[in-house]
Amino acid sequence: MTESVLDYMTRLGRSAREASRVLARASTAQKNRALQAAARALDAARDELVAANEQDLAQGRANGLDAAMLDRLALTPKVIDSMIEGLRQVAALPDPIGAIRDMRYMPSGIQVGKMRVPLGVVGIIYESRPNVTIDAASLCLKSGNATILRGGSEAIHSNRAIARCIAQGLLEAELPAASVQVVETTDRAAVGALIAMPEYVDVIVPRGGKGLIERISRDARVPVIKHLDGICHVYIDVAADPQKAIRIADNAKTQRFAPCNTMETLLVHQAIAAEVLPPLAAIYRDKGVELRGCAGTRALLGADVLEATEQDWATEYNAPILSIRLVDSLDAAIEHVNRYGSQHTDAIVTENFTDARRFLTEVDSSSVMVNASTRFADGFEYGLGAEIGISTDKLHARGPVGLEGLTSEKYVVLGDGHIRT
Repeated sequence: MTESVLDYMTRLGRSAREASRVLARASTAQKNRALQAAARALDAARDELVAANEQDLAQGRANGLDAAMLDRLALTPKVIDSMIEGLRQVAALPDPIGAIRDMRYMPSGIQVGKMRVPLGVVGIIYESRPNVTIDAASLCLKSGNATILRGGSEAIHSNRAIARCIAQGLLEAELPAASVQVVETTDRAAVGALIAMPEYVDVIVPRGGKGLIERISRDARVPVIKHLDGICHVYIDVAADPQKAIRIADNAKTQRFAPCNTMETLLVHQAIAAEVLPPLAAIYRDKGVELRGCAGTRALLGADVLEATEQDWATEYNAPILSIRLVDSLDAAIEHVNRYGSQHTDAIVTENFTDARRFLTEVDSSSVMVNASTRFADGFEYGLGAEIGISTDKLHARGPVGLEGLTSEKYVVLGDGHIRT
């Protein structure tokens, strides 16, 4: 009799729970050995990875995937290099597990503190990017968590090939094979089962489009670490250095169009707009960016700037489209960001310390920047080695989620025969 999807996922869940108990007590050296061995396995399997990826790309082209999706799906030599480097970087990071902090004596004589511990079993649901398989596996493994990885059907062959390399690393380190499990079925019922197994799964991390994340947030019976939108802003203040402003606003939009930390709305103080917007507009036009602006922006830049609608301010384009708005004060800029933003990443360009501090304090986002491109909102750039995703939630983890975000803390109490009176 053929195993049902629910039975299959239950089997994965049960195996992951058992593996998580072994991982929780695994030494740092053992976990690092698995990561380094997986890196060597990836390096040795380059031809196999490319061949598997080509199957996915060919199927994607046949299914009409757009250029952006195919780009995210491709395992180029550069992507494989970055996966190998990511494994080695995570191996080099400090192990958070077992660290004890804030030990202090209470009036009763006991000592109380906190110990960092794994979450247990982490379910990752993601689309297109097969490199996420390595990012997720490496961070979960180093933080002592078992993980169940459910990638998109469009990357199934690539993910299976990567999983074989991870399995080799686990084998060499004598860790359970079920420490990292890639879901083999492309049946969508697997997602529904994974997000409804609190007895086996401790947290779900969805990485993908808004529709996927909304569905998981709505239906999950397991806690979810997520972000829905990346409506990121750069505000060019009246006290901005024009050259810095132009460089930052260019990079924040055009370095890559698809990522969630790409700028979608540019806010400019009207007193500096005539100095920075025309050269910026020329750069954007040269790079094929469609501009949508408020009345002041259109008056300054010309009729080829489309009229921005209310919807534009609340839209994550993930495309070469940018909305531009002139504001008359820092207050207006902060109000706009907090009203239309998605609490992801927002930046101010200014030489005024007071304005910078106000922006940092009053903008309610998971990453707030001064004189830097929003494209830096990334686990690698923040020194996390890699990231499991970016969280715009306020509970547990916020911003790029690395090793520490995949852990929790428990109280530890030390006594010497103490009893409560």
